[in-house]
Amino acid sequence: MQRRFMIRLAAALGAASIVVPLCAPLAAHADETIKVGVTGGPHEQVMEVVKQVAAKNGLTIKIVEFSDYVQPNAALAGGDLDANSYQHEPYLDAQVKDRGYKLVKLADTVTFPMGIYSKKVKTLAELKPGARIAVPNDPTNGGRALLLLEKQGLIQLRADAGLKATPRDIVGNPRRLKIVELDAAQIPRSLDDVDAAAINTNFAMEAGLKPKQDAIAIEDPKGPYVNIIAIRAADRNKPWVAKLVAAYHSPEVKQYVEQKFGGAVISSW
Repeated sequence: MQRRFMIRLAAALGAASIVVPLCAPLAAHADETIKVGVTGGPHEQVMEVVKQVAAKNGLTIKIVEFSDYVQPNAALAGGDLDANSYQHEPYLDAQVKDRGYKLVKLADTVTFPMGIYSKKVKTLAELKPGARIAVPNDPTNGGRALLLLEKQGLIQLRADAGLKATPRDIVGNPRRLKIVELDAAQIPRSLDDVDAAAINTNFAMEAGLKPKQDAIAIEDPKGPYVNIIAIRAADRNKPWVAKLVAAYHSPEVKQYVEQKFGGAVISSW
């Protein structure tokens, strides 16, 4: 009797040892963790809400905050992030072309209309000849700023300049404005040193500026500058990808954007 009991016990323990390792990977697969890079301000605030929604569907998001536009793509391409959410598609396209990153757009997020701000004038008409205008020094946001200045009648660009216009493409400048190229994140701190500045909305809001109230001119929100989530091309079909998009495009996030930013940031899905 004792011998039979020991044989049955050994068989039961053997069966248990087979079941445990087979189940463990399934549990790990069901609960995933990813790192998402953002810039400070609205992108980080929105991603906090996305994080809460994603958690309900078994996706844990660790948010990594950056203070500039260059590092989030470098970190994503290098494998330190799984996704980032801070840039529009023209900027991503330029980074892919210039740096050879194998990064792709995953989904649309929000739009931040660029504005022109000043501590010295209340309207663009008050800008004096030779006024200094700060614009971002990266190709896409710099071109975006110049297109905004052209839209306001301050300069004229070469007809084929396109979205990547540079100061060299200025063919008309009746007020002899001086274009000062600066890092986009630093421009709000330079408002005292220039007559006006084109500032991306996320950096403007981070500096305490209110686009609808403080901008003396603002970009049309319907344009090519919708922000996106970017991922590595090789990760397109990973299970967490659909969960991340579903969380970002959820009603909870849309409601948050509308209530939190009062039209300064616009949901684009």
